Amino acid sequence: MIGLVYMELRQQICDICQKMWQLGWAAANDGNVSVKLPDGTFLTTPTGMSKSFVTPEKIVHIDSNAEIIDGFGEYRPSSEIKMHLKCYEERDDIGAVVHAHPPFATGYAAAGKPLDEYCMIETVLEIGSVPVTPYGTPSTDEVCEAIAPYLDEHDAMLLKNHGALAVGVDLVTAYYRMETLEHFAKVSLITHLLGGAEELNRADIDRLVDMRSRYGLTGKHPGYKKYS
Repeated sequence: MIGLVYMELRQQICDICQKMWQLGWAAANDGNVSVKLPDGTFLTTPTGMSKSFVTPEKIVHIDSNAEIIDGFGEYRPSSEIKMHLKCYEERDDIGAVVHAHPPFATGYAAAGKPLDEYCMIETVLEIGSVPVTPYGTPSTDEVCEAIAPYLDEHDAMLLKNHGALAVGVDLVTAYYRMETLEHFAKVSLITHLLGGAEELNRADIDRLVDMRSRYGLTGKHPGYKKYS
């Protein structure tokens, strides 16, 4: 059973990488994806490779110290795996991490503007407000320190001057949250071009947040929280 899960997850990572590339979320070798295995080790995308080129045999198997357990050829994990491992370390419920540079969400990250307007039912339900984490130099512990305070309440966040991060109980959930985040950014930009968003009232927001358990939504949620 473990072997079957292992191979299915490799293919699922590749499928998500293809979607990210097709949607323009990962130029050149940008972005990375990881998943936690039942034994507490991890599968992750290789460094220095376009997400369109990732195939199952190129996925790297690592331990919690980012040491390679097995892999083919010279494939190694991204140096940004530290950010992924920090997510897993901080929360036992996280089973997958997706990091990408979706253009609209990354535009907000580059502008230092959080996505915290409660104007769309779906985004209120799924992710709530999305903060901009402090700047951290990629591949360093600065990024880990920057995201750590937000993991208690958020499953999606904007990385200052960098991109976006989404976590989930599994790969599909993490990917969906990234997709929801990018859609949120697109709608937010359009509403501002039209003069600004008309936000839901507090009672309706609280009611939507309370409905999360009814829909079986997993993960964390900030409730009604503003960052601007």
